[in-house]
Amino acid sequence: MLTLTSARSTVDAAIERAQAFLLRTQADDGHWVGELEADATITSEYLLLCHLLERVDRERETKAVAYLRSRQLSDGGWNLFEAGRADLSATIKAYLALKLAGVPASDPAMVAARRLIRQLGGPPAASVFTKITLALFEEYPWSAVPAMPVEIMLLPRWSYFNLYEVSYWSRTVIVPLLILLDKRPVKRLPRALGLDELWPVPKERARLRVPRWPRPFVLKTWFWKNFFITVDDLLKLWERWGPRPFRSRALEAARQWLEPRLAVPGGLGGIYPAMANSVLALRCLGYPDDHPLVRGQLKEIEAFAVETADAIHYQPCVSPAWDTALAANALVESGLPPDHPALVRAAQWLLGKQIVVPGDWQVKRPQIQPGGWPFQYGNDVYPDVDDSAMVLMALHKIRGCDPDRMRFALERGLHWILGMQGADGGWGSFDADNNRLLLNHIPFADHGALLDPSTEDLTGRGLELLGTLGHDPHFPAARRAIRFLRRTQDRRGPWYGRWGVNYVYGTWSVLRGLRAIGEDLAQPYVQNALRWLEATQNPDGGWGESCDSYTDPALAGEGPSTPSQTAWALLGLFAGGRTAGTSVERGILYLIETQREDGSWQDGFWNGTGFPRVFYLKYHFYAKYFPLWALGVYRGSRP
Repeated sequence: MLTLTSARSTVDAAIERAQAFLLRTQADDGHWVGELEADATITSEYLLLCHLLERVDRERETKAVAYLRSRQLSDGGWNLFEAGRADLSATIKAYLALKLAGVPASDPAMVAARRLIRQLGGPPAASVFTKITLALFEEYPWSAVPAMPVEIMLLPRWSYFNLYEVSYWSRTVIVPLLILLDKRPVKRLPRALGLDELWPVPKERARLRVPRWPRPFVLKTWFWKNFFITVDDLLKLWERWGPRPFRSRALEAARQWLEPRLAVPGGLGGIYPAMANSVLALRCLGYPDDHPLVRGQLKEIEAFAVETADAIHYQPCVSPAWDTALAANALVESGLPPDHPALVRAAQWLLGKQIVVPGDWQVKRPQIQPGGWPFQYGNDVYPDVDDSAMVLMALHKIRGCDPDRMRFALERGLHWILGMQGADGGWGSFDADNNRLLLNHIPFADHGALLDPSTEDLTGRGLELLGTLGHDPHFPAARRAIRFLRRTQDRRGPWYGRWGVNYVYGTWSVLRGLRAIGEDLAQPYVQNALRWLEATQNPDGGWGESCDSYTDPALAGEGPSTPSQTAWALLGLFAGGRTAGTSVERGILYLIETQREDGSWQDGFWNGTGFPRVFYLKYHFYAKYFPLWALGVYRGSRP
């Protein structure tokens, strides 16, 4: 067991090993990218897509089956994150994928999954997107799926619900779905491959209507949930019996919306669900399988594969811009010379990824010039604030690039981020003022993530960028952001983390921002956050938080320790001025003791968030650069 004294003497060696690991794993062109792992659902959906398109590769399917088997839980289900409980929708999709791949219903894995699915309510209790998947195979009635008429495409901007009042990810998923929901295509399965055995009661006797909500403690939620359920009932009646003179025009509007966004590198929105839906939608519109737009989306999907000799699984997207910016920040702040050739290559790669063409965000910010960065290799229509801020901070710290090009990129990027600040003082990810939260109550949005409102973690990042670039708390944008953060702080002290798990992530992001902008860290609200971080440290010296804290906030800061979350907590403490003491020393010890021989660390649990409560991520490189970042800041704080 290391002591505090011996740990201090090994910090330099740990930093050197971690830096060497990152330098070894940098691509020749200067970028870094780690695997972005999701639950088994994406792989299940990929297998189902291949069957819908009748382009099954049996060798890859066999490898995917091996992966799905390896992810099955002892109770027969599949979960959404490591150590999480079984999820009904994930289990239904895996069961169907395995069945279509030839796994017999008598297989023990299928028997266990079937038993669990029936216990959890079967297809009627599944998510909306799962019901749509089943409807594509005629295993769930299209008429029972929540209504989304294609005429939505024609709603004007002044209407409360329109295409640009939902998030970018919802937009790119919904538009092709509108075509599918209108055309209602099916691939009829042989009777032996059907899913009748998953229904707790016979399909013809099942209650499929969206149930009314019972009166809860929150009257407003009860009212709006039931209001939108009534609207859904009326829309279904209209779709079935009412006049629809604008239907063809709406389908054409959907096609015209899709085509230019499918033609850009990186695929529709850079995310798997949007690409898969768009391929099916194009088919419904009569596009042949060899059409460039169809082939382009399939090529991008295949680029998400992670294949070994025995198994294959699919990522939901890739994260090179994010990984590169974070790795570069960690290397600089851990003492690598800012003009090191590796950092110069990273900066040049990032400079080449700046987006200088219009995107959907300009609908609400038409006066702002482009200047952001994407999350992926290419996603020109949808740059995001988080990536852009982290990239700008990395570029500001690196030396050795063309100063004029660097200055132009920094000015243009900062101008774009300032323009994306919301009226509430915070920042969302891809759009500004995307905050009509009532829309999360519509039956179609049962995942609760239809929108992209301002969040605490991104607002903290915005403050950190402003401070890094020389602004102070009196700068107007900073004043508004600080007010937002004071208003949204949890009464226990932490801040919610929308894009990382969870309150530990949000609190780190905010504290870094407050320190960078020059906020008075002695204020009670800051000290309250620091006390919360210290109070949630685990006995092993690390910090951890389960994804379960999204469904039960009482679990904030609770979970097995991971290197990434420990690094976030330490960086938060350092930002608040806590650079010494028992908590800090124990956290540093944890990082040193868990470092691997190759200089990296490994998280055993999911550390990222796609959609709280329904979709989580594991960034494999988080455990490569965040611990290094924390050790570097710690070393820099020592006398």
